[in-house]
Amino acid sequence: MGRAEDWLLAQLPAGMVAEDFFSRFVRIFQAEAETLLAHPDNLPYLADPRLAPPEMVRYLARWIGLPGLDADLPEDLQRDLLVAGAAALPWRGTAHGLRVLLEGYTGGPAHVVDGGGVHALGDEPTGTAWVRLEAASTGRLTQDELVELVRAEVPAHVRVELVVAGRTVWPRPEGESR
Repeated sequence: MGRAEDWLLAQLPAGMVAEDFFSRFVRIFQAEAETLLAHPDNLPYLADPRLAPPEMVRYLARWIGLPGLDADLPEDLQRDLLVAGAAALPWRGTAHGLRVLLEGYTGGPAHVVDGGGVHALGDEPTGTAWVRLEAASTGRLTQDELVELVRAEVPAHVRVELVVAGRTVWPRPEGESR
């Protein structure tokens, strides 16, 4: 069978274990399981954004599809962004979900208006899909970080207008660069 420490492989039928590729593949999962089994008392805390190690916070953010959680951001901000992203997750793709996400990112009230809706056959809008998001501030994010997070959340075919403190920050006004 191989190494004595192959406890996961030892539970499989001999025919499966005889295949070298399959054995190496299963060892990947065994290595991950050993990490968890080495610290069973910590398991309940690994998915808690307030208690998980910073690497796990970024992993959880990627797992729920939250873009831009960079290790360079302050740790408490990473945790706050994960909490905001998780709160918006059930409403993803809706104006309500965008509002919850924007409020979580900025720490203040947000307003979202979009051109979506339910229309009778033949009465559908013919223009480009659009959404306008308004917030009083960027919160603890820079303007560029907020724009990046919002643009990653809104589908590519939807025209986005992001207004912060009464000023349009996306799309960038003519002549303004990063």
